[in-house]
Amino acid sequence: MVANSNFSKIDQHGYHSYPVSFLIKNTTLFTYRQGDSKTFADTVKKMRVYVEPFETGIDIFLLLLETRIEADADLLENMSREITNISKSLSNEKKPKQEILLKINTLQENSMMLRESIIDKQRVLSSIQRSRLFPESYRERLRIVLKDISSLTEYTTFNFERLEYLQDTFTGLINLEQNQIIKIFTVVTIVFLPPTLIAGIFGMNYQVMPTILHPYGFYLALILMMLSSTAVLWFFKRKHWI
Repeated sequence: MVANSNFSKIDQHGYHSYPVSFLIKNTTLFTYRQGDSKTFADTVKKMRVYVEPFETGIDIFLLLLETRIEADADLLENMSREITNISKSLSNEKKPKQEILLKINTLQENSMMLRESIIDKQRVLSSIQRSRLFPESYRERLRIVLKDISSLTEYTTFNFERLEYLQDTFTGLINLEQNQIIKIFTVVTIVFLPPTLIAGIFGMNYQVMPTILHPYGFYLALILMMLSSTAVLWFFKRKHWI
């Protein structure tokens, strides 16, 4: 019996996946992988403390899968904590930062990679379950492993939905900030429209202009400009637009 699957791991560079091959011939289990894996080391530790002996390679194979599922669950819990921390930082930030969006995108990629790894194990075990070469006495234990994998798949879906929600929240905050900036520019532009109109009228080059020869005509024009701007601000304030 031959099976191939992808295992996941996390290090200082982030999440990674690597292929693992299994070959069960007679009562011996052969594995092929590149580099060491914590899953195999943990499995060996469990074998040393188990009371019941491991008679066949299938026993070790199932124990490896159970250990791998526990490791995947730990990775999902670690990812869930990172999502929670991002959610808290996003709630405390008055202005959303670009680093938060980059973290969300990275976690989305890691969540998809981990989900693919889990689904790959589900596919492999479902194929083994249908195989006639797999002993009947181990099928119940295999069904339990498949049930655990299904729960992890739902967990990855939940994490991915949380990340999508955070991304939408971040985008919404960015839009609110941009709308606020546009609102300020719009208010400033409209406030200065009446003074600009008044200055344009009094700046016309006609021989006959009201107050053109008045000693206080210039100051009257300035007061009229200020009053027009104040009137616009008062109107906006009354409508609760600012």
